[in-house]
Amino acid sequence: MLQPIFKLLRPHQYIKNGFVFLGPVFAHAWEGETLLAATLAFLAFCAMASAVYVLNDILDVEADRRHPTKCRRPLASGAIGIPAARVILSVLVVLALALGLLVSAWVTGLLAGYLALNIAYSAALKHVVILDVFSIAGGFMLRILAGTLGLGIEPSQWLLLCGLMLTLFLGFAKRRSELAETAVTAGPAPADPAPESRDDSRGDTRGDTRGDTRRVLDDYSTALLDQFIAISAACTVIAYGLYTVSPEVIALHGTDELIYTLPFVIYGIFRYLYLLHFRGRGGDTSRDLFTDAHLLVTVVAWLGVTLAVLS
Repeated sequence: MLQPIFKLLRPHQYIKNGFVFLGPVFAHAWEGETLLAATLAFLAFCAMASAVYVLNDILDVEADRRHPTKCRRPLASGAIGIPAARVILSVLVVLALALGLLVSAWVTGLLAGYLALNIAYSAALKHVVILDVFSIAGGFMLRILAGTLGLGIEPSQWLLLCGLMLTLFLGFAKRRSELAETAVTAGPAPADPAPESRDDSRGDTRGDTRGDTRRVLDDYSTALLDQFIAISAACTVIAYGLYTVSPEVIALHGTDELIYTLPFVIYGIFRYLYLLHFRGRGGDTSRDLFTDAHLLVTVVAWLGVTLAVLS
């Protein structure tokens, strides 16, 4: 029973909650009390994130059973029953809020907001084109705010901008990966589709196979997502580059050498685009990070150089 529960909680996704530590790192708030509070906030978001995964699996159990890979998830496969999943969900929510209370009212409120956002996402927002990805990015922004406002640190506008653009890039990359996966599952489109199956305003045909797993994919096309990905990737690089050379950042850190971390950001984005287009990755950012040596070394090197420059 432990293995299905472990799989249900998706602990490999906890690395995303590392956004909580960006505030203390870039604000030079490295004292023990702040780092302890950031760690508690990190653990709280881990519990709440697992709660959200359980909630999504409960709500999507029928759709997951029709999906080529999600059918192996614990609820879809029947390894864990719905009643047991509801108990696990309740325990995780209570644990997350209790950990949040140990830090601050801000962290508790942001955790509650994260849960509310994901409930809205599961109920409606995930079916609204473009807004679905902005909702995903919003969850990351709440993590950043928990690591700033929640710890008594003034959030940097640069940090928020870079975080927003990076998470939009990853979100649209995820949608493109899902679109490619469902296209392979569905097989090639008919050579001469019926008029009613074509949306001439978007220039591509719409079938039912994608809608069986994630309906919002019916409103995306590969060309559209490639444009969104290119724009958000470029904005991420530009925003981070401007951050490293901005006068206020140089004054805050007392150094102009943060620019030397920019090549790692550029290479990381280029490597992720390569994985997306040539390796069929992009659907699970956390798994991609841990399974691609180039990406993992790049992130570790960026973090190491950043800490060395700021210390």
